[in-house]
Amino acid sequence: MAKTESFRASLDKEPHEVASMFDGVAKRYDLTNTVISAGQDRYWRWATRQALALRPGERVLDLAAGTGVSTLEFAKSGAWCVAADFSRGMLDAGRFRKVPMVAADGTQLPFADDSFDAVTISYGLRNFSDPDGAMREMLRVTKPGGRLVIAEFSTPVFGPFRTIYMEYLMRALPQVARAVSSNPDAYVYLAESIRAWPNQRQLALRMTDAGWSSVKWRNLTGGIVALHRGYNLG
Repeated sequence: MAKTESFRASLDKEPHEVASMFDGVAKRYDLTNTVISAGQDRYWRWATRQALALRPGERVLDLAAGTGVSTLEFAKSGAWCVAADFSRGMLDAGRFRKVPMVAADGTQLPFADDSFDAVTISYGLRNFSDPDGAMREMLRVTKPGGRLVIAEFSTPVFGPFRTIYMEYLMRALPQVARAVSSNPDAYVYLAESIRAWPNQRQLALRMTDAGWSSVKWRNLTGGIVALHRGYNLG
């Protein structure tokens, strides 16, 4: 039996490296996420759907959607949701899900201006080499009055909990991933990229700089994840 090559991207986040890394984890990606989050991933998806406040018939772009598990959750609202990701391996792993899927670069989306009522991205913005450019591109494809919801790993707000969490990230998470993931080294990158990511306030300021208005955030699970929401009022 051929051994799966273990590979992780660098924090330079070269697109081909990141895409290859996610191709390598695609087969067991959803299972691994459930294990390393102790099942919290399901709650975070539900909370993201609530933050989107979707209505039947609205058009929604789920960017960096991976296998489409989040897209399926959002479609429960009755909105028309399309999954977009630049990892073809991730999309292929989710083809059994009955949602539209498109291979797309988040910094050069293959959609016309003002195409969507809402855009959302879950745990993917952190993987872009140019997240600010990606947020501007999301703004371009969002209709006037439309909204963006970003679900992303963030900074726990309680000091002692933050210390324990960071210890888990750098030590325990790669060990847990080694037991279930097809590419455990990718989860070393995950830990490093979370630690280097802006905190809640910093990300809100960057959203505003990218053109989003009325930006607010809500912490989930003590700030392990933060939901940021902004509107296209320009």
